[in-house]
Amino acid sequence: MARAARRRAVLAAAGLLILGTAGAVLYAAWPRGVEVAVPSVAGNGCATVRWPTSVAGRALTATSPLSPRAAAWGDPAVIATCGWPALGPTDKECLDVDGVFWVVQPLSDGVKFTTFGRDPAIEVLVPDAYKPEPLLLPAFGPAARALPTNGRSCK
Repeated sequence: MARAARRRAVLAAAGLLILGTAGAVLYAAWPRGVEVAVPSVAGNGCATVRWPTSVAGRALTATSPLSPRAAAWGDPAVIATCGWPALGPTDKECLDVDGVFWVVQPLSDGVKFTTFGRDPAIEVLVPDAYKPEPLLLPAFGPAARALPTNGRSCK
């Protein structure tokens, strides 16, 4: 009897080891979403922002961490976040896209667009794969227009 109990205990332990290993492998492979930097100060207007369901034909995808102030689309991901401090006066390139002003900052792997004249600000990171990058900005117009204005505009 003791031999059978010991055998069952060894088999149960082996089974738990196999299940635990399989679970760890599955957890490691489980998609966690696109890594995003969510601004630490949310600002009043971000609660009213509604992100587009698609950008450049790419569907909305999960972000990590999950936050209503962050969204991502596609692979490589276009990433948008809300809650950044409003930009002050700038001499950087500024675009007017359907009545929303965007400051342009070239990056090594794409372009960062930040709303100008909105408080709080929205930041949109567009990878090089989506050239010409400004063509994606109309998708973010409704979200940007939902934010309070601060009187600043492109020159």
